[in-house]
Amino acid sequence: MLRAIVGRELRQAWRGGAEILNPLWFFLVVITLFPLAIGAEPALLRRLAPGIIWVAAVLAALLMMDRLFRDDQQDGSLQQLMLLPVPLSWVVITKVLAHWLVTGLPLLLIAPLAALLLGMSLPHTLILLATLLCGTPILSFLGAVGAGLTVGVRRGGMLLSLLILPLTVPLLIFAIGAVDAFASHQSVGGYFALLGAMLIACATLCPFATAAALRLSVQSV
Repeated sequence: MLRAIVGRELRQAWRGGAEILNPLWFFLVVITLFPLAIGAEPALLRRLAPGIIWVAAVLAALLMMDRLFRDDQQDGSLQQLMLLPVPLSWVVITKVLAHWLVTGLPLLLIAPLAALLLGMSLPHTLILLATLLCGTPILSFLGAVGAGLTVGVRRGGMLLSLLILPLTVPLLIFAIGAVDAFASHQSVGGYFALLGAMLIACATLCPFATAAALRLSVQSV
């Protein structure tokens, strides 16, 4: 049953291909605009590259956050998902997984190109990709909570961004700090331990918070 939900989400994303490509185009446009704004000095771009890529990834991910439950709310299938004979938190985990496959994974795959454009070396790029691998699922879990709270709000994308952006600050600090520590020949184990702890906490707590938010949103409609 849960596998069927993942397949349904992927089919819907494939049918709306243009909408799925928008975050990727936005990500690349932001990356290419930074050198024009701050100058094309290679050393400066390499130093700022992790922060540029991560900020662009967060903003690009936010473009698709409100879509997580929006279509289900509009066609009435959200209520049917809530009536399935499985805990709603499991359904949330399944939808978050499908959302990450559609949004987070493409960002992860295109990030090496962005790193190349900003002059990052291969070792630094690998560390950056590791932080994105840990961090993009965190963004999806946090976004699910915001999407659940705003699913019944008309044009709730702006409200969702205001709710989620402050929660991404620790993620940005630890992810960028890991790349900077590697560049300074320091240990990155502590940063990845913190990222792993954040991922485990989000994967454990966010599905229950999202399920509660969805019930409140549906009852208030």
